[in-house]
Amino acid sequence: MPAANTKKATPHLSTTTLWVMTITTGLVVANLYYNQPLLVEISRTFNVTSAKAGQVSVLTQVGYALGMFFFIPLADMFKRKKLMLINFAFVVLSLILAGMAPSINILLVASFLIGASSMIPQLLIPMTAHLANPSERGKKIGFVMSGLLIGILLSRTFSGIVAAHFGWRSMFYIAAGLMVIMWALVYLLLPEVEPDYKGSYKNLMLSMVHLIRDEPKLRLATLRGALCFACFSAFWSTLTFLLKQNFNLGSDVAGLFGLVGAFGALSASAMGRLSDKMDPYHLSTFTLALVIISFIVFAFSGHSMAGLIIGVILMDMGVQATHISNQAIIFAINPGARNRINTIYMVTYFIGGALGTLIATQLWYGYQWNGVCILGITISTLAMGIHLFNRKKIQNKATVVQS
Repeated sequence: MPAANTKKATPHLSTTTLWVMTITTGLVVANLYYNQPLLVEISRTFNVTSAKAGQVSVLTQVGYALGMFFFIPLADMFKRKKLMLINFAFVVLSLILAGMAPSINILLVASFLIGASSMIPQLLIPMTAHLANPSERGKKIGFVMSGLLIGILLSRTFSGIVAAHFGWRSMFYIAAGLMVIMWALVYLLLPEVEPDYKGSYKNLMLSMVHLIRDEPKLRLATLRGALCFACFSAFWSTLTFLLKQNFNLGSDVAGLFGLVGAFGALSASAMGRLSDKMDPYHLSTFTLALVIISFIVFAFSGHSMAGLIIGVILMDMGVQATHISNQAIIFAINPGARNRINTIYMVTYFIGGALGTLIATQLWYGYQWNGVCILGITISTLAMGIHLFNRKKIQNKATVVQS
């Protein structure tokens, strides 16, 4: 695969730049999750079923996966800052369209476009690895990832509160305003990174097929991530229905569960540092077990607020720690292909999330909370089974590489 031989000067990763990247990552990824506490209000506005309203979340995640697949590899061919500024324009227009949507079908289209144009965090994380000093690379990536995790979890809190006081449409308008501000900050403060890849887009995309074929660790991490995120999305996309049905609580309380989830994510971030000291495979065995246990707790907590809180902490800790462990594995595979490896992993990750949301909202319509819990236990157990089944293959591969 052709690449430029001339070594380009790498811009310095200053504290200001790192903060801009972290805040941008958190606020952009939040666009994908604002809609989850709003689904009850959306179904009421357009007089549609919970399953139909759930498609808003599904199509947002599908759009994100497709946007990553087709556009993230371009970061190896074009200037990354320029790509981000173009994406911001589409994000703003899509959010405004969602706020103005006169029908559920227009909202579904807008939701897909929001997802497809919100892949900026997946440009920033490999960019952080590129700009950071090698001795601080893990620390800097972890800092930006903290913004991503907080954005995912607190977006629901913010969205639920805004919707309860100002209506669900206002959330999309506020998000559009935040994106305009971040566009300005990225334009003014983020350095440009020159591309290295000089081949064709076709060859760039085909190289990802070879990575999937040749790297069993990438395949295992990708499957684990997708199945865990399916569980994560199944829970969060149906929580608002459970709280309304069993506790008669609204979107603001559903959003406040994001604060509980943030506690779990912070614990997972601390646990993620263990991946530098122990085998990520063994760490993943423990974190996958947490996901299974969380859904067993959920199964007995349909009418228990305390049980739901305990389950959320366990689930978010397990899912996010597994994600961090997966990244420790995949980014060590081939440093020269980090953008493409990240594309493979994250596209599959969000396809898993979209399928989890789709199946869970359909199950809710027919089987309510029991159906969601059975789904979560089944998927998380499948993830553990795949993980344990591939143990010998991964160890044999490692032995071959070392010998």
